[in-house]
Amino acid sequence: MNLENSIKDVISKKMQDGTVEEIVEKELVNGVTNAVGNLFRSYGDLTKIIEEKVKSVMIPYLEKYDYSEYIIKLDSVLVEILKSSALENKRLLENFKELMIEEEADKTIKLSNIFESWKKQVAKEIETDDLDIDYDSDEPTYKNVEVSFEVIINESPSWSSIDHATVVFECEHDEKVNAEFRIIRSKDVDGEAWTITYDHPIYNINSLRHLNEFDILLMKIRQNFTKIILDDKFGEDVVTPEAMPELSYS
Repeated sequence: MNLENSIKDVISKKMQDGTVEEIVEKELVNGVTNAVGNLFRSYGDLTKIIEEKVKSVMIPYLEKYDYSEYIIKLDSVLVEILKSSALENKRLLENFKELMIEEEADKTIKLSNIFESWKKQVAKEIETDDLDIDYDSDEPTYKNVEVSFEVIINESPSWSSIDHATVVFECEHDEKVNAEFRIIRSKDVDGEAWTITYDHPIYNINSLRHLNEFDILLMKIRQNFTKIILDDKFGEDVVTPEAMPELSYS
């Protein structure tokens, strides 16, 4: 008996004793199990059908549910968080709110107006420990401090159509209130109008908790694409501190 006949003989015997039917049945069961399992997997057809049925039942229920009780609880939690927050966190929220308020933005702003806004910030923050007191007015105040601004134009190649400059606001009495920002213009497009560049640290959202009102002004000028008109490139003025001196009559 050759090999081919031996194979035929074995298959014939297995067919007769039911072995082949058993194997086929087993594999058929496995195949059906796998097929049904695939239907129920993440992207299976039956899973999609079930999801749609769940949505049709759950969404209307959730939409009609009264969440007022939970909103009241959430509101009270937020209030407590704000009460316990540090001042810098409160400032972060206030600055974020100020930036998000939509208002009609001016297309241009004069540098002298930006200088006036900075002077108001100086009046709020300037160090007064070493300032003399003016007793000539009805109510004694600290004496004025001198402030100035200057636009420093950076030289660019003759072939370049881009100009760069730095605006410096300076108070000799208190360097901590000094400010500077860089501006840029395209000679061919902007003419005499300048734009604040993006390389200032105030444009990092993580710095929001540390910004003052003047910083927020600069940020809004930049995000609104407001053009800066250099009506002056140098100027001087004085600022009266907002803080009132504590008088001693001893």
